[in-house]
This record gives sequence, C-alpha cells and structure tokens, in this order.
Amino acid sequence: MAPTSFISRSSMLVLILLVGVVACEQQTPDFTNTMAGRAGIPNQLLPVNDTIVERRQSNPDRNAYFGDLHVHTSYSFDAYAFGTIATPYDAYRYAKGEPLKHPSGYEMQLRQPLDFYAVTDHAMFMGLVKEAANTDTDFSTSAVAQPLHNINAPDNYGAFSFFDRSMAFATFLPNVLADLQDGTLDAKNIEPVTQSAWADNINAADQYNQPGVFTTFAAYEYTSSTDAMGNLHRNVIFRGTDRLPAVPFSRFHSQDPQGLWDWMDGLREQGIDSLAIPPNSNGSNGAMFAVVDWAGDPMDDNYAIQRRRNEPLVEITQVKGTSETHPALSETDEWANFEIMPYRVATRLPSAAPGSYARDGLLRGLTMAAQGIENPYQFGFIGSSDTHTGAMSDDEANFFSKVGLLDGTPEMRGSVPASFLMRTVVKYSAPDFMKTVAGRDYLEMSTFSTWGASGVAGVWAEENTRDALYDALRRKETFATSGPRMKIRFFAGYDFDAKLLDDPNMVREAYDRGVSMGSELVASGSTAPTFLVWAVSDALGGVPLQRAQIIKGFISEGEHNEAVYDVVCSDGLAVDPTSHRCPDNGARVSLADCSITPDVGASELKTLWQDPDFEPEQEAFYYVRVLENPTCRWSTWDAVKAGVEPRADLQKTIQERVWSSPIWYKKGDNAGSASSVR
Repeated sequence: MAPTSFISRSSMLVLILLVGVVACEQQTPDFTNTMAGRAGIPNQLLPVNDTIVERRQSNPDRNAYFGDLHVHTSYSFDAYAFGTIATPYDAYRYAKGEPLKHPSGYEMQLRQPLDFYAVTDHAMFMGLVKEAANTDTDFSTSAVAQPLHNINAPDNYGAFSFFDRSMAFATFLPNVLADLQDGTLDAKNIEPVTQSAWADNINAADQYNQPGVFTTFAAYEYTSSTDAMGNLHRNVIFRGTDRLPAVPFSRFHSQDPQGLWDWMDGLREQGIDSLAIPPNSNGSNGAMFAVVDWAGDPMDDNYAIQRRRNEPLVEITQVKGTSETHPALSETDEWANFEIMPYRVATRLPSAAPGSYARDGLLRGLTMAAQGIENPYQFGFIGSSDTHTGAMSDDEANFFSKVGLLDGTPEMRGSVPASFLMRTVVKYSAPDFMKTVAGRDYLEMSTFSTWGASGVAGVWAEENTRDALYDALRRKETFATSGPRMKIRFFAGYDFDAKLLDDPNMVREAYDRGVSMGSELVASGSTAPTFLVWAVSDALGGVPLQRAQIIKGFISEGEHNEAVYDVVCSDGLAVDPTSHRCPDNGARVSLADCSITPDVGASELKTLWQDPDFEPEQEAFYYVRVLENPTCRWSTWDAVKAGVEPRADLQKTIQERVWSSPIWYKKGDNAGSASSVR
C-alpha cells in the first residue's frame, strides 16, 4: 500500500471518536403512525432450527438465566464499517451455541449457550452503511455512499484493509449529516432504510424466540452523547413484538434522554411496554448520574419518577469497562480498581468519576431522598457485552474484544508487541497511536487495552419466557457478572434464623418471610434486618469463589458514605470482626502459563448476616459482590499464548465477580416506590 493511501492522524482520530458525531437538531417526538404491523415483515435469511426441544417446567422459586441485552450486528453503522457482516439471525444462532466467523477470519463460539439475547443495533443510521455498501440499492447511488461501495467484499479483509475502510467511514457520518442539513439528502429517503432494518431485527427476534428454552427481545440502542457530557446511551428493550413502533426513537428525535422517556411513556399508554438500560456510565463524564437534568435545572419529583419508571436497571459491566465504582470514589474499597476505563466513550478525553459510576449514583439518590426529593437512582444491576460482532466475548482466555477488524487480534488491541511492518506503518502515518512500554512498541489506536472480557446479565425468573424475564427485569431481580456464570441469591427480612441455611425450602421461605434483590425492606421498629447471601460458582469453566461481600451505602450527617463488609470466606476462614475482611486464602496465579493454585476456594458460599453498624433511622442500600480466586486477565493470556512477557503497564490478573441488585432499607414513611413483587 502506498503511503499516500494511509489514513491521516486527523481522519483516524475521527474514526476513533465515532460516537461523538454531532446529532441533528432536536425535534418533538411524533406519536402518530408509529405502529408497525406484523404481517408485512419479510421472512428473510435462515429459519429457526426446528429441532424439538423440551420446555422446562415453571419454577415458583425461580431459576437463574443468563444472557446479553447489548449486541450489535451488521445493521449498526460502526459494526458494518469495521467488517461485521453477521446478521441478527447469526447473532441469535451464536447465542444458542453455534460458531460464528469473526471479521478477522477465525471462529467465535461460546463456552456454553446463553438463555436469552437481544440485538440492540444503533437506531441512528440503522442499516445505512450496509445500504451504502450494497451497489444494488438506491441509496448507494448517492455521492456520500460511494466511498463505502463493497466495503465488506470478500477480498477487502486484508491485514491493512482497516486503513482504507476507516478513511471511508470517517468521512461518511459527517458528510451524511451535512447533506441532510443542506438538503442534498432527504431524511424521508433514509427513514425507509431504518424502518426495513428495524423490521428485520424484529423478525429475527421472533424467529428465534422459543418459549421455555431460549428468549429473544426486540430491542435497539439510543445513542445520545455530547462532547461535554460524554456517553448517554440507552438500550431499549420491548416486552413483546405484537405491536411496535415503525421506527425506533433516536438522537435525531432528541438528544435529551427525557425525550426518549416521553416517547416510551406515550407507547406505554398504547399498551406497548419497554424499559431503557443505560450502559457505560463510566464514560459519561459525570452526566449519567448527575443531580440536574439535561437543561441544567435541579431534578424535581416528576423527573425522578419518570426516570425510575423507564430505567429500572443499569448495565454496570461490559467490554468498555466496569461501572460499579472507581478508586477515587471508594478509597476504602480494595477491590474498586476493577477493569477501569477512565475515558469518555470513544475518546481519549478523561471521564470525571463523580456521577459516572453506579455506586455513586445510588448514593446520590439516597442524598436526594434525604433532602425530600424523589430518588431517581433506585436501580438494579445487569451486565452485557456491547459486542459489535454479533458475538459476546466473555472469556478471558479466549478474548476477541468487540469492534471487528480494529481489535480482533492481540496485536491490534495492544496486548502483544506490534510487528515490524505494523510499527513501520503506524509510526509513519499516525505515531500517536503507538505506545512504548518497557522498551516495546504496542498499538494504542484507541482505549482497547482498558477494555475487558465482560459482561453477562443474570435474571431470576420462573421460566425462560419473554413475560417472565421481562417481569424480573422490571422488579430488578437481576444480577451482573464479569463473565463467568456465577449465581447469586440475596434476601433480607426480620424473621430469618440460623435454621434457614439448612432448610431444603430455604429459597421459598426467604421469599415468603422477606424480600429479594431489587426490593425495598421497610423498617420494623429498631430491629436490624438479617440478610441471606448465597453464591454458587460457575460449574462449567469458572474457578472457585474466594469471598462474598456486602456493600452498604448510607447518609450520615448530610454526607453519603459507604462501607464494604466481607460476610463469608472460602476454605473455612473466618471474617475478622474488626477489619471485616477475610484472611488471604492463598490463591495465586502463575504468569508463566496462567495456572492457578489448586484445591483453594469454594464452590458455594452461604451465610446470614446482620449489619454491625446498623442504625434504625438511617436509610441505606445493600448489595452483594462475590469474588472468584485470581486468574489471568485477557491481556496476560494473549501474551502467554504469544510467548512474550505480559505488557508491563496492564494489570496481570483479575478477580472475576458477580454483583446482586441492591436491597433498600427504608423507613416506613418513605417506602413503597419500588416494593417487592412476588
């Protein structure tokens, strides 16, 4: 490739900052003519596998189901530009256990199938890059589309094809926006592309939905952001597919998330329920859990109630980092520094920690409630992947990241030294995207080295159906894992005794005598509640558990505070009553081959716990975090497989974990806004 064809530094920067594209002028949502009939949707591509499967019986004590509610395919403008040709149909087959080809040429396959999946392609420009690339379409004849013609032709996947495709794509988005502004393009000619892609997305979900066995949801991603605020995306999940909007609400309708909630409320009045799940709050520069609204005005009760109604959950872990908490916010939490991505999404600009992390958001909500304002931040937790290949990448030992050709190999994501040819090309064309660490040159084209093999959504539901899973999402009986399929139960009540732990009907009794994760527990005089914690390791590929912890958030003297308590330890070890910490169980990792200490840790951790610092008049939230023994991080696995030293500036090991949704302890006069649903 001649040097003149290399992408310039400025163009590559535009490429990396894709999500920062300027949106169209805000518009008032239009609720007219929004319903798409189901009969006219084409039945394209491959049909559902017609193998007969047995539907599992409904379980009143609820089962743990694992899935992903943040998945992109070829209909997302960025995914297609970077080599993803996987369709929603392909994505659902992958989730059920079938292999799928990565844009870099190798096969991707899950260690174990998932129970549910939702394709959430970007509403903005949904299907448009794919339409531009297909020279048989009307849109492809426009001047703005021509640089993308046949971008994913079979002969355009060479080692350096990402340079040319990046140049084409980096100019496509601003050119489309400019052409829409000056009238060269008519939005009425683009909307049918989005409508067709959205209809096909819904069709794929319906084809692969198998009640009792595998669940799909009609869903999409709303992609609002600003330079100052950072990421304000939401994944919108619909309960059913009988009647749905013909076009999904996007940032072209409004950049203000409250506009999205207005639209969702309008649909709900027509019997169409949905919920929105914010991802990557870590990259929001403090905007996701701000204490003011979009206009900068203080939040009032109506705003808080509307937000809580439409956003019962937050995605706290995914490929682009974990958003539970940050070391700067949780100085006494030794495990706060977990897969931190410290940048605004799709930039190298720092993201302010306050207001960007879920624990801080929960604490801000408590503060507002203590001031007599409705709490907008009483949410539960899930994890999901944000993959842009159609395929979740949740395995540290087999990580392929998320953006196709850009990060699909160890060299491209910066975990092994760059080859001589790559060093030469990048140093010549874009030296800012090379980083020297301990005398070795690594690619640093984006923030890929801060990403992680995460995450997974866990749901407790009676059966694997849309209705049962959606009800669980609504009541926040959900949990998040960083990848392994750990299960966690969390209950609170005033009538739990030591016999409960050995009771064969423990779960049923806990439901009957208390509340589960995601619920409120109303104060009972001065009696301290008892919490039931039960965690089980991933039996198919996980490692033993090391400790279970309860994180408490509370308000004291007008300031919000937090505390971390280890509540049960592995290997028969006892929690120190002063430090509230488990002793070291001796689990270690060999960086030579990633082997771990055998016969250490637990397959199950279970206990009853009372808060040693309980104050009856002090409202609080509690959630559980369970840690596995240490294992190699994906970047270390990459280095070990390549036979090189792990990159010196990256963490070598991690402790995979699972988080429950919180339980809120409420005084009687403040309870009731999110009470338990049994």
